[in-house]
Amino acid sequence: MSCDYTRTALHGYLDGELDATRSAEFERHLEGCRECTASLGAEESLRASLQRGGLYEKAPVALRKKIRADLDAATSSSAGTRIPAWRWLAVAAAFLIAASVSWFAWPRVQNSVDSSPFTAAELIDAHVRSLQPGHLTDVASTDQHTVKPWFDGKLAFVPPVKDFADEGFPLVGGRLDVLGGQTVAALVYSRHKHVINVFVLPTKQPDTPIHTPGLRQGYQWRHWRRQGMEYCAISDVSDSDLYELAQLIYQ
Repeated sequence: MSCDYTRTALHGYLDGELDATRSAEFERHLEGCRECTASLGAEESLRASLQRGGLYEKAPVALRKKIRADLDAATSSSAGTRIPAWRWLAVAAAFLIAASVSWFAWPRVQNSVDSSPFTAAELIDAHVRSLQPGHLTDVASTDQHTVKPWFDGKLAFVPPVKDFADEGFPLVGGRLDVLGGQTVAALVYSRHKHVINVFVLPTKQPDTPIHTPGLRQGYQWRHWRRQGMEYCAISDVSDSDLYELAQLIYQ
């Protein structure tokens, strides 16, 4: 039987339309409902595919001229002349279709500077995948001078690598990972036996502060841009711990 939350709350949560209380309630529900978790992942994957698919197209010149002419005709019509209802519906439908396609095709990262370059589902999947035996690191070392050179030649960039053992965040190692269809660097840190993944990739966007945390299925993430690099840190540690590590990397 289909879960009622899938019908009543999932799309509102996905679109950010739920208030804080309702969102927290749905996130608690996700922890124990495989159906809603799977449905949410499928919806986010679909949205990500649409965003990457380059589906946006400008309306043909002829269509734009026709819509403009219809609007002009409607505006200049005398008060006693009724415009057929089907023409109003046709104009409204044309605008609705154009707006819908544009919304799905335009990446969220361009709509808000706070957006992560990856969907929550992609981040969580990559983090959970890394926790499987043998997947956490490609190079296991607490020495930043070992981890950083390992990336050289394997990526078109070399991520900044620092060990923060003295601050309580020892470096565990690094690996290559794939997010949003692109290969990224993953730096692995630990905090009280918890794993923190920090995904790094180059960006041409300007620096941003450390954004407000995202939370889903018991995992939290922080996103920021600094000196030509984009960072996404994710873990099941407390947000205060995650933010502390983000600050250390940001310096």
